[in-house]
Parts: sequence; C-alpha cells; structure tokens
Amino acid sequence: MKLLSLEEELKSNAYPGRGIVLGRTPDGKKAVAAYFIMGRSSNSRNRIFAVDGEGIRTQAFDESKLEDPSLIIYAPVRVLGNKTIVTNGDQTDTIYEGMDKQMTFEQSLRCREFEPDGPNYTPRISGIMHIENGGYNFAMSILKSDDGCPDSCNRFTYAYENPAAGKGRFIHTYMHDGNPLPSFEGEPKMVEIKGEIDEFTDMLWNSLNEENKVSLFVRYIDIEDGTFETRIVNKNK
Repeated sequence: MKLLSLEEELKSNAYPGRGIVLGRTPDGKKAVAAYFIMGRSSNSRNRIFAVDGEGIRTQAFDESKLEDPSLIIYAPVRVLGNKTIVTNGDQTDTIYEGMDKQMTFEQSLRCREFEPDGPNYTPRISGIMHIENGGYNFAMSILKSDDGCPDSCNRFTYAYENPAAGKGRFIHTYMHDGNPLPSFEGEPKMVEIKGEIDEFTDMLWNSLNEENKVSLFVRYIDIEDGTFETRIVNKNK
C-alpha cells in the first residue's frame, strides 16, 4: 500500500465528511489520534467540540439554531481504562458499554449499522486504541450500506498490531462531495504522521476545506506511561 501525504489527501478533497486518523509519531513514543467533522448544512455547521472528562462531546454552538440533534450531538471520544474510543456517532457509547462487559470491539458493533440518513446512508466509522505495558495497537471499523441499499449492511474491521513509527491509517465517511454522498471505499489509507502535536494539529486544520470544516480533535498519548496531550480547534468561537 502506498504511503500517502495526509495533507494532500485533505487538500484535494473538499468534503471527506468526518474522518479518523490513528497512528504513531515518527519517534515511536506516542500514539496519535485525530478526529474531524465537516458540514454542508447550517445544522451540521452549528457545532463545536467540548471537553467531557477524558473524552469530548459535540454540542450546538448556538442552541437557538439547533434543528435535529439525533445524528450530530454525540460523544466522539471516550476513554475506558487503557482504551481510547473514537467514532463519528453515538456508537462510541455502544463500544464503551460492550467492551466494559468484556465484548470485543467488533462484537460491540454488531448491534449497529450505518446511519439512517438516506439517500446518503452515512457510514459509521470507529476506532479503538489499546495501550498496555509499553505496547500499542489499534483497530478501525466501517459499517456501510451495500451500494446504497438500506436493507444491507457491510461490516469491515481492520486491526493493526504494533503500528510502525511515523505512519497512520485514515478513514473517512465520504469519498468526496456529491448528491447522494458516495461512501468511503476500500481499507483505511496509509498516511504519514509528522511533527509534534501543535504542528500536526495545524497541518490538519489548515488542510481541511475552509468552507466545510467545523471542528478538530487531536490527541498524543505517551505509550510508556499513558499520559496524553489534547488539542481542540473549533471554527465557531
């Protein structure tokens, strides 16, 4: 698989939708997680990321303009012990609750499907990071309709053990802008991870389409001791 420039991937796509990046810093010492949201409608754009314990939640920037909260208000990031969960919907809670009951990442998602927002049927994308005893692995999942069919769900899970330094995987909801929006295809893209947290955050935010970007979350986790740094960028301030 070709190693791609994350910066170029984002700059060349006006609407990847929501995206998850999981990987490892070039020195191999830190696990990297990033999650961004974009929006075309005023309802989707009326959001910010806010800290919620060790995770984050989305909330309306202007409560008076909030229309349908069902698919836009959720906790994208939650932490369960030495596991960090990152998703594009309320399946974060489904994974958290399932894994808390000793279910696997994949088993936890068996009760979920793509979003009920036809004709787009937005995929549910999810990631899980596991850091323990100086070791690190992560997995990604996508639940998507079978070529736009509302009755058929395709389930894909990708696991990465001891991921290589300076590399990550990138998965997003849509291939590009369109009507209906075309769902992501293929396995998560292999992308280069570069820089310290502020440099990486700036690169991501500046590479996202100016009109459509809404919020960005970035976290660097020390693989040896589990401590972490977080950055949140919101277009609405």
